[in-house]
Amino acid sequence: MPQDNDCLLVTGASSGLGREMARRFSASHRLILGGRDEERLRRTRADCHLPDQHRVWRHDLTDVEGIADQLADFLAVHDVRVSGLVHSAAQLNVLPLRSLAPSMVLDTFRANVLSAMELVRTLTKKRVNQQRLRSVVFVSSIASQFGAKGFSAYSASKGALDALMKSLAVELAPGVRVNSVLPGALRTAMTASMFDDPQVADRLAADYPLGIGAPADIVDAVEFLLSEKARWITGQQLVVDGGRTTNITA
Repeated sequence: MPQDNDCLLVTGASSGLGREMARRFSASHRLILGGRDEERLRRTRADCHLPDQHRVWRHDLTDVEGIADQLADFLAVHDVRVSGLVHSAAQLNVLPLRSLAPSMVLDTFRANVLSAMELVRTLTKKRVNQQRLRSVVFVSSIASQFGAKGFSAYSASKGALDALMKSLAVELAPGVRVNSVLPGALRTAMTASMFDDPQVADRLAADYPLGIGAPADIVDAVEFLLSEKARWITGQQLVVDGGRTTNITA
C-alpha cells in the first residue's frame, strides 16, 4: 500500500517530455524531480500542482558512479522513499559514425542506460528505499528497433535499455514491474533541430499515419503502466508511434 512519504522519481524533469510528465503526475503523486539544471527543475516544480510537496534532486546522470550515494543521501535527508521510477532523461547526438568519438558514445550510454541500471540498483536496496519500489518505466524509442542515419549511438543505447528492462522485469518480479515505452517522433526540445529542417519535418509527417505525436501521448502511456490497471504487465515494450513502425509504404 502507498505510504505518506512515497514519491515518484522522474528523471529528465527539467525539460521536454520529462517536464510534461512532472506536470501531469504532480496531480496524483508526490514527486522527486531529477535533472542536472537546478534552476530549470525549480521552474518545473513551480508549474506543478501543489509545488511545495515536490522535491528537486539535481544530479548529472552521466556521473553514474555518484548516483548511489547522492540518491541515498537525498532520500534520507528528506525522509522520502521512491515507489515509482520514470527514467525519461536521455542524451541524443545525431552524428555519422565517422564523427563519433568513443567518449561521446560512452556519455550517451551513461545517460541513457547505465544511469537507469544504477538508479534501479540503488532503489532496490532495502536500507536505502525500504523495499518501496513497485513500478519502473523506461522511456526508450522506436530507434531501439529500427535503424536511422546518424542514430547509431542513440539507437544502440536504447536497444540496451530495452534489453535491461526485460532482464530486470524477470529479476525483480513479483515485487517490481518494469516496462518500456517506445515513442516515435515527438516535438520536444531534444528534437527541435530535426523539425527545424523542412524536408525532415515533411518526411516525418508523411511517414506517420496518425501524424507527429505530442508529449501528452507518451505521458498517457507511462501513466497507464505506472497504475494498477497495468498490474499484470511487466517486461513489455509499449510502442506509441502513431503507426510509424507498421508503415512499409515506400
